[in-house]
Amino acid sequence: MVSLICTLQSHRDDVNCCAFSGALLATCSADKSICVYSSRDFSELPFSPLSGHGYGVHCCCFSACGQYLASCSTDATTVVWSMDTGEIEAVLEHPGRSPVRVCAFSPDSSFLVSGGSDGTIALWDFTSRTLRRTGAVTDTSIVACSFTPCGQLFITGSTYGDLRLWDLNMNHLHVEKNAHDLGVSCCQFAPQIMKGTDGCFQFRLASCGQDSLVKIWIVSLLSAAGIKMQLAHTLTGQSAPVLSCAYSADGQMLVSGSVDKTVTVYQANEGVLLYTLNQHDRYVTACAFSPTAPLIATGSMDKTVNIWRVEDGSGARGGFLDEAASVSSSGGRKSSGHSRLMVSEWSEEDVLAWLREEGLEAVIDVFKSNNIDGEELLILTKETLSSELHIESLGMRSKVMKKIEELKMAPVSNGTPDEYLCPITREVMKDPVIAADGYSYEREAIESWINTKSRTSPMTNLPLQTTLLTPNRTLKMAILRWTTCQ
Repeated sequence: MVSLICTLQSHRDDVNCCAFSGALLATCSADKSICVYSSRDFSELPFSPLSGHGYGVHCCCFSACGQYLASCSTDATTVVWSMDTGEIEAVLEHPGRSPVRVCAFSPDSSFLVSGGSDGTIALWDFTSRTLRRTGAVTDTSIVACSFTPCGQLFITGSTYGDLRLWDLNMNHLHVEKNAHDLGVSCCQFAPQIMKGTDGCFQFRLASCGQDSLVKIWIVSLLSAAGIKMQLAHTLTGQSAPVLSCAYSADGQMLVSGSVDKTVTVYQANEGVLLYTLNQHDRYVTACAFSPTAPLIATGSMDKTVNIWRVEDGSGARGGFLDEAASVSSSGGRKSSGHSRLMVSEWSEEDVLAWLREEGLEAVIDVFKSNNIDGEELLILTKETLSSELHIESLGMRSKVMKKIEELKMAPVSNGTPDEYLCPITREVMKDPVIAADGYSYEREAIESWINTKSRTSPMTNLPLQTTLLTPNRTLKMAILRWTTCQ
């Protein structure tokens, strides 16, 4: 069930975008302003509204920790605001002085991308507030963009109808022509990284457009450095152009807003329509999920923002349609006794039992003779399997590492929200930080990983662009709230 809990009426013109951080909601409007609210009680902050743009504001987005808000406008600027004071931190002038239609942070906030009405794309180094790269798509406007959850790639959508994937050097990697007839309106990657049956990394992407459709794509990074983009679902729950779409924090739900004045909520994996909401009087232009509570914000040309509560008994963990805790990530099997422990707590016998379950009997004697327990299992690499455990077969080393990576991504079935666990230690985090791959880790664990391993992500094995670690205050507060309720 989804219920309307309040309506915000601060804007004097069309609402163009909504964005949540862990503690705040920001909305922007054609009235040139940005309003900022507490997401706890939706009271407007003392420094709101923010005024600094000369024309209407098209888009706004929060940095990973919610410390900064970026907004972009027809005035050809992207403005960075401090969420501590409401003051302007930086004004980024778009190349060519084109009106800026969209902006988006990378998951770790190292980068900010902005797209212009003339088809130009600017990639900013957010730490230094300097322009890193520029690109362009001719004869169109860039109206949508989103970073992959690993932060190494981003996608843009245009009024021409194409979706284009880029790397951080602005190399054009893939184009999906005519993804939406008459133009793309919005696109967003789901927050999770998946693994295909062939071991390649995959991302889910939602897009919507003037063709009245929402589409869900699977974007695969193939081993030969190629990109494959496949259409998984076409959602037809709305009868007019769809202007916005957004994933929930766990990637299980998808919301969209349309010219037909409706808001639709889907089960994202299967594309099943769950709810249709009809409380707006004009086009629904914006929608967003809260990352820490079961809340949706929707904005409209009726000048209002509606706040909805998803009442599925999910609590405030951002998980809306949780799977049964006893099902593991490998083929839906029931978890055995040792799986009810965090992996770092496994004994040597637990590790051996896991090897048998995963069909890795060939390395049981090696693991037994080296006394590998759960904590040691989690820090194994292909290099240590070769140099320290002397597993000579490259195929076997790859198979073991694949199973270990699946284990790191698997949910723990003791009732602990998986997002509260460090992917390295599999323990509840006390000082979570965001690394360059977009994942959150316990600070001590990721610092040790960086200092003792090659500079690759523990989750994706892709190179880390920087060793900068950003405190994840939103997640830390969520964990504190969760632990006090246990």
